This record gives sequence, structure tokens and C-alpha cells, in this order.
Amino acid sequence: MTKTIRKTYPKDFSIGVLIIIFTCVFFLAGQLFEKHQPNLSGFLSMYVAYFLVSLAVLIMILILWEEILFPITIKPEGDGLIFRNHRTKLKIQAIIYLSIPAIVVFIYFNFEVNTFRFFGWAAVCMILPVIAKLISGINNYNNFLTLTSSYIEYKNNALEGKIPLSDIQSMEISKDAKGLHQKLILELKSGDPLTIDMDEMELEDFYEAIDDYIAEQYKSILK
Repeated sequence: MTKTIRKTYPKDFSIGVLIIIFTCVFFLAGQLFEKHQPNLSGFLSMYVAYFLVSLAVLIMILILWEEILFPITIKPEGDGLIFRNHRTKLKIQAIIYLSIPAIVVFIYFNFEVNTFRFFGWAAVCMILPVIAKLISGINNYNNFLTLTSSYIEYKNNALEGKIPLSDIQSMEISKDAKGLHQKLILELKSGDPLTIDMDEMELEDFYEAIDDYIAEQYKSILK
């Protein structure tokens, strides 16, 4: 059974925060545009422009602030657990992200914009989600760590392996001063050490669950 280790924020809280952000951006959006708009016609109005600016910011927030839309879950794998950055989440983030450049292009070709302010806003909305979430998610799309009672399996980009528990002499979890950037260090009975760089695999949300599983299942070989 899939286990949820981090739920999304309550809907009332999430909606309330998004409404506040949308309202603030809506009232500030006029600074991105020139006062004179000679080509407006049909359904186009400055209110449409302000709405689109605010919508793009909301989409950026939904990508960056994952707790609003995406719970963190762990899936079972045999008699153990598999930890990975969920692909469905990344696909949803990528799809909704595509609407941001579409909004930017639509606004640019249909309204007179203040060039400096508009492109500053557009750069933040388009670049920040890519740097903060999408690049890391794509780079770690296939990465995972599986812990079971009989083996440990992992994939970290080009590095991968499946190690029977019977081949492991001891193991140690290495952390930094903040308890992050964990590495799982395995001392094999063959004498060769193996380091699994969990800090490179976008597994930060699972560190506590990984620690709990290792402490419970591997206590006989845990340093």
C-alpha cells in the first residue's frame, strides 16, 4: 500500500493563499504595461492583461510550492520500499509550465508593454521554475533507491547497482551538519566500499523515511 509521508496543505489554506497572491499581483500588474494601448479591440482589455499576468505568477507558485498540489508518497517494492521523485508530479509540472511562455508571448504581441519591467517579470516566471524544479526533476527522472530485506538497489544517472544484503558487511548514513546531503556508505564483504549519493538523486523529502527503514530493517549491520 502506498504510504503518504507529506500531505498537501488544506484546500482552504491553499486557496486562500493563492487568492491573496493573485489579488496582489493583479493590482500591481499595471506597472508592466504602457498607459497608452492603441490596439485593444474585441475581448482584449487591460483587465485581461492583468488577469494573465496574475495567472502566470500563480502557475509559477504552484510549480515551486509543491505542498499545494503534490503529496509525497512512498510505494512498496516487494517486502520493502522504493524511493523516487514521482514522475507524474514532474509531468504535471512540465505541462502547466508550458502555459507560462504561452501567456508571455500572447501578452507581448497583444499589448504595449514596459519593456524592462515586462521582461523582468517574464524572466522570473519562466526561469525560476526551470532552475528550481524542472531541471533537477528531469536530471533525476529515472533515479531511485529501493530498500528491501534481501537487497538494496539504486540508480543515480549513470551509476546503478543491485546489492544483495548478504554481501554487505556494514552500512553507514553520512550527513552534513544540517542532517541533509545524505550518503549511504556500504562496506561490502569483498572489501570494496560503495557510496550511494542520495543527495544527488532528489530524495531529500524521503530522508526521514529512509532513516527509519534502515534503523528498523538493517540495525544488525548499521554503524
